[in-house]
Order: sequence, then structure tokens, then C-alpha cells
Amino acid sequence: MRGFVPPDPYTKVSEEHFAVVYVPKRSRNRFPKGCVEVVASKEDALEQADSDKKQFAALVLGPSKSSEGQYIYYLVEWLND
Repeated sequence: MRGFVPPDPYTKVSEEHFAVVYVPKRSRNRFPKGCVEVVASKEDALEQADSDKKQFAALVLGPSKSSEGQYIYYLVEWLND
């Protein structure tokens, strides 16, 4: 997984989550924690997504702490209907 901080196999600090991500363009592959709303399931993410408001359903990995000290999530994949 190039570009990712590898998950620690002994803890559950950084895991995959379904989420709704606010992002102006879907060209980025990492997002600040404030732009990510973790949800319970893929269906919830797809239901809550709203492209008019630039909120997209995704599978993300995180949270991880960046070198700048912020918590971030990495994009695993965009979810489509």
C-alpha cells in the first residue's frame, strides 16, 4: 500500500472504515479528520453521500497522525452506487 502508513497488526489504531468525505475534487488520496465522517456501513455511506454538497462515499484507512501532527485518513477506494 504505497502512500499509506501501514496498520499496526497488534492494535486497532488505524483501521478501514466506511465514511462520507467532504472534498472539493476527488483527486486527493488523504483527508484531514475534520473532512471525514465515519459511518457504520457501506449502505449508510452511499445513502448520506451528496455530490452537490461535495460529500462522497468512500472506504478510508485511519486515523493516522501526519508528520505535521494532524490526524488524517487515507483513501482506500471511492464507493459508487
